Amino acid sequence: MYNDINIEEQIAAIDLASHEPADEHSRELYYIGKLRALIREKSAEIGRALTACTVTFGCQMNARDSEKLAGILARSGFVLTDSENADFVIFNTCTVRDNADQRTFGHLGRISHLKKKNPLMKVAVCGCMMQEPGNVEKIKKSYPFVDLIFGTHNIFRFAQYLYEIYDTDKTVTQIWQKTDQIVETLPIERKYPYKSGINIMFGCDKFCSYCIVPYVRGRERSRDPKEILREAENLARDGVTEIMLLGQNVNSYGKGLDNPCTFAQLLEEVCRIEGIHRVRFMTPHPTDLSYDVIEVIRDNPKVARHVHLPLQSGSDRILKRMNRHYTKEQFIELARRIREEIPDVSITTDIIVGFPGETAEDVAETLDVIERVGFDNAYTFIYSPRRGTPAAAMKDQIPAEEVKVNFDKVLSAVQRNAAMRAGALTGRIMEGLVEEVNERKEGYVTCRLSNNMVVHIPGDASMIGSYKPILLEQCRGFYFFGRIADTDSAADPQ
Repeated sequence: MYNDINIEEQIAAIDLASHEPADEHSRELYYIGKLRALIREKSAEIGRALTACTVTFGCQMNARDSEKLAGILARSGFVLTDSENADFVIFNTCTVRDNADQRTFGHLGRISHLKKKNPLMKVAVCGCMMQEPGNVEKIKKSYPFVDLIFGTHNIFRFAQYLYEIYDTDKTVTQIWQKTDQIVETLPIERKYPYKSGINIMFGCDKFCSYCIVPYVRGRERSRDPKEILREAENLARDGVTEIMLLGQNVNSYGKGLDNPCTFAQLLEEVCRIEGIHRVRFMTPHPTDLSYDVIEVIRDNPKVARHVHLPLQSGSDRILKRMNRHYTKEQFIELARRIREEIPDVSITTDIIVGFPGETAEDVAETLDVIERVGFDNAYTFIYSPRRGTPAAAMKDQIPAEEVKVNFDKVLSAVQRNAAMRAGALTGRIMEGLVEEVNERKEGYVTCRLSNNMVVHIPGDASMIGSYKPILLEQCRGFYFFGRIADTDSAADPQ
């Protein structure tokens, strides 16, 4: 499924025998057209269509980028597959934590054996991990079979790079340190027909001392709101009912635009689009989550009753070392105000354990925030030093055995609070979007409520993409088992 039904007409209108167009959108379509001819020839030579696989690591923005990669591959003549035993495999990488890097290297090690068996296979690596020079050099040295390497800033040149490696049979490496361009008008192959992400901004200006994102994704750049709304309208016409607005820090959306627009204003405009039933966003920063955004969530039932509010630490001393620009009490007050204004909201968070210099007293402060806020869920991570960040150079790194003890304490507190808050929902009827067939329990489908809670109910594939009133019957800590409620019963819009 694609974001622009006129792309075929646009490709047909381009003279492929002439020089490449100057504007980026036309340039990419030009190379899709030229690549399509090449792939058609190679498919004819081997007597079958060439296959392609996109492997994604990391955040929702990476997932959205992979949909662009898949859209370009499909429009270029490849048959998409989930198997890495394909003729073309691209790894879209994440580098937020070290384990993400290691997963990529592990996949490359396995893919080397497949490539030996298939001389036609070509392998590409892109994404955040490639913005770190050390990783690019390691791949070139340890995995010389990789044919294409590029980073986060020039994903819109993918078709051109793909054409070059197939036309010349040479390795291509293209890493841009920055860009001021935003090109979001290219083919997209959506993973889900009923929901989609929309990139509203790129980069981050916060420079938290532990975070590599500003270095690999660049400084903040906001998309024109008219382009965002046009994309949302196109998606609605194509059957999408749930939109997720994506950015490293969505609450700072609008900075630098010629015609000012706040995130709250954008959120309201997206909700006005006919056919859009639910709107989510990811991720806000506590210092930028303004009251007008809280008001929009409170007053508009289309906005999901879920706010992801990254804490990272409950210690003022550690927060200052992290360069987070808020205090423990400011965070608690913000969470209190959100719950006061939106009583049915779920608040989830991120917590880092083992940041340099963290003491038992600092961990106790984090545990206190968990108890006082009562998070509905939390993504809890062990601190991972990222080369080039200030925190990686701090001398007081914490021994692994001490981190493990503290991590278990934090995880236990998170799970206890999450189970308590989830259990309080037992017996309620709430609206859920049926997302997929449950692979672990036959005869069941998996739904997601507005508050982001997952519920498994009896059903089949015909229900996917529909909204159902769901009775929450059995709480299993982080999720529920339930069933479709009687039609006479009213569901809460969660």
